[in-house]
Amino acid sequence: MDLPAGHLLILSGHPGSGKTTLGEALATLPGCAKVHLHSDDFWGYIKTGRIEPWLPASEHQNRMIMEIAAGVAGTYARNGYFVALDGVIRPWALPPFRQLGVPTHYVVLRTSVGEAVARCQARGGDSLTDPEVVAEWHGQFADLGPFEPHVLDLAGLDRPRALAAVTEALSSGRFRLEATA
Repeated sequence: MDLPAGHLLILSGHPGSGKTTLGEALATLPGCAKVHLHSDDFWGYIKTGRIEPWLPASEHQNRMIMEIAAGVAGTYARNGYFVALDGVIRPWALPPFRQLGVPTHYVVLRTSVGEAVARCQARGGDSLTDPEVVAEWHGQFADLGPFEPHVLDLAGLDRPRALAAVTEALSSGRFRLEATA
């Protein structure tokens, strides 16, 4: 399946769910022009005055970052690119994306907590590896209320099968967000 030019796919989920791996894989598939945006990069651009995004005082900054990410993603999509944006993007962050005027899909990846912890610990470097923190963030995606239909369970799937599940989910249209004015 060729990914749809001019569409935005928001790949969200807990740490270790496969967001970045799958976003990068989608962006390198043959077909239309594609771009992969990693939302963590937008926080990393703040060099002075950054508030860690999990702290209560970061709410204004976090909303601003989501507006910036939406603007960049929308510009690419309006210019004919398929955009895969990955990140821990919760439902509260969706309004600026829904106002872009481009077809937007919201897929929340979910694995087991054990898989999430193992993946995070295998990364190494300066990435999140604390099993308690990973488990707590995993729990934050355990029940998304009205957005629960946007969950794609990837538990036990290897990368090729997970990629196939995401492309099938995208083509199904069931993860598409309704636009707002």
